[in-house]
Amino acid sequence: MNDSTPIPSRRAGMEKLDRWIGAIGVLDAQAMEAARRRQEQLTKPRGALGRLEALSIHLAGITGQARPSVAAKEVLVMAADHGVAAEGVSAYPQSVTAQMVHNFLAGGAAINVLARQARARVVVIDMGVATPMPDWPGLIRAAVAPGTANFAHGPAMTREQALQALLNGAELAAAEIDRGVEILGTGEMGIGNTTAAAAIAAALTGRDPGELVGPGTGLDAAGVARKADVVRGALALNRPDAGDAVDVLAKVGGFEIGGLAGAILAAAARRCPVMLDGYIATAAAMLAVRLAPAVRDYVIAAHCSAEPGHAAMLAWLGLEPLLALEMRLGEGTGAVLGMILAEAACRTLDEMATFDEAGVDDRPATH
Repeated sequence: MNDSTPIPSRRAGMEKLDRWIGAIGVLDAQAMEAARRRQEQLTKPRGALGRLEALSIHLAGITGQARPSVAAKEVLVMAADHGVAAEGVSAYPQSVTAQMVHNFLAGGAAINVLARQARARVVVIDMGVATPMPDWPGLIRAAVAPGTANFAHGPAMTREQALQALLNGAELAAAEIDRGVEILGTGEMGIGNTTAAAAIAAALTGRDPGELVGPGTGLDAAGVARKADVVRGALALNRPDAGDAVDVLAKVGGFEIGGLAGAILAAAARRCPVMLDGYIATAAAMLAVRLAPAVRDYVIAAHCSAEPGHAAMLAWLGLEPLLALEMRLGEGTGAVLGMILAEAACRTLDEMATFDEAGVDDRPATH
């Protein structure tokens, strides 16, 4: 995908977005029931694998396959910069975004290490990095603009740009799924993006930013308080409409967050499970669910981040995380760990013998 051309109009953009939303169905009840019945026949006490059993049944419902596979794993790492970084909301300079993109492509970041362990492909996407980057091998260009505007002084982007970010992400995810990807992980990079995620979460939940803002890349207590004030002021200035996810994205979001939200919509439309990473990825999922409530059934929370506010965001989505490892890195690191568990759930469902196959007595002893 090359650098995108602007969407010609809001109407055209919404029509395209509505087509993705309209393609999202409900979970496959028959596949879930078949998976549930098989779980009861496997050589173990019923329920002995706990949440792995529930996860396998959920994945059956998402994919429509009674014995689903998620062996073909991929994490989309979307990168973009944020104008609000000028407010001193990050401990790192904006130049780090482009530098980390290069690190991802070179295979040297945490996401690369964990993805290699999980046998997951890492796809790196420029959704709007401010620093000019050469044509590094493997980098997908889908930039909306070289970073958002500073939402402390006005909207982060136009509504047209918000739609473009959503649609770029949807098209990228759909292309990967059409090539055979069976589960997508959500990853991101962008200095200032925890501020945007906090603003999105505050707009959608109605909570005060002080409950949601955290240290991000390592702010001290004074920095966190300043960051909360920036978010509070941005919400008062821009007044995002909590009932309109595109408006929230345009007013206080980021291009990579919009791209991930679009990717989640497309994955749901293609019946492909999405493993959510942490704070920023969850903000993207909140936007996707606001656009299409049925999306909630297609996303799985990999972990609960150490970033304050993430638990409240997951509660708003009604999701229970698989892990709680006090991680707060992003990049898709938690999502990759969650995908390992998803594969374990599917493989135990598919590969374990039933009582009949193994010749094991399924009757509990009586005394």
